[in-house]
Amino acid sequence: MEIRHLVSFIAIAEELHFGRAAQRLHLTQPSLSAQLQKLEKSVGVQLVARNSHDVRLTAAGVEFEGQARQIVAQLERAAHSARATAAGRSGTLNIGYNLPASRHVLPKALARMTSDHPDIVVSLWEKRTGPQLAGLSDGSLDIALVYGHPGTAEFRYRRLLHRVPLVAVVGRLHRWAERPGVRFAELASQQCVLFARDQCPAMYDSILRAAADNGISLTVAQMADDPGATAHMVAVRPLVGFASLPRAISMGMVVPGSTSVAVKLVDPVPTLDLYAVWNAEETNPAVSLFLDCVEFPEESEIDTAPAISA
Repeated sequence: MEIRHLVSFIAIAEELHFGRAAQRLHLTQPSLSAQLQKLEKSVGVQLVARNSHDVRLTAAGVEFEGQARQIVAQLERAAHSARATAAGRSGTLNIGYNLPASRHVLPKALARMTSDHPDIVVSLWEKRTGPQLAGLSDGSLDIALVYGHPGTAEFRYRRLLHRVPLVAVVGRLHRWAERPGVRFAELASQQCVLFARDQCPAMYDSILRAAADNGISLTVAQMADDPGATAHMVAVRPLVGFASLPRAISMGMVVPGSTSVAVKLVDPVPTLDLYAVWNAEETNPAVSLFLDCVEFPEESEIDTAPAISA
């Protein structure tokens, strides 16, 4: 059974005239009759009864017509959906993001995406940088909005608008808690809480680069990959942790009375750039449509040069 046979049968059912049905399908009458015969042979029953004066559907033909219309309509919908997805007019898009992206990038980008491409279903996943890049690699994410950019040919990236400062995080009873800021070199005398590099490579490298610039090494007393765990640790022990300023604000570390406190770091102020990252071999057309909806600095062209840190 072929789709063209179903289309021919539906034309016969609508016209009840072989000549008109053949003309409508741009076929000869013998060709149309041959297609009907092949269809009836495939189904195993007579679908159309005709004589020299009359063409009508048999009872089986009437029943078959409804089912044939559903099949043809479903195939047409499938073809339309495939064409729309290929053109980027519909489909799905999985976006990973961090806190600064949630506040400064996604609101405008998603509003424009919804306006310009309403049939694309966007799913959002808040993750740290490492898990986002892993998601790009395994295909569970299409775009990552992360700190820093990867240094492999697997990915492409563009820098976003926002540069994010890092702060020290201490407990309310720590002697730094009331200070407006501390020089980074003062960390030489402190025990620190740090996270595994693969969780957020750019933040990890920014912290260690600032230490190297000051000629100091950090004493890492504990590890904590979760920002919340870091806040709990410094609240009960004389340790110093690290967080992005947006994360510190979101966790209430700048509010009087909080158990953990954000303290400004200076000389230098460690900072992070925010990037959009996607697979170099990306085949989902919705990725480029989303990138068109994101605001980038004018000087930020697509960058594929090797990176120092991820």
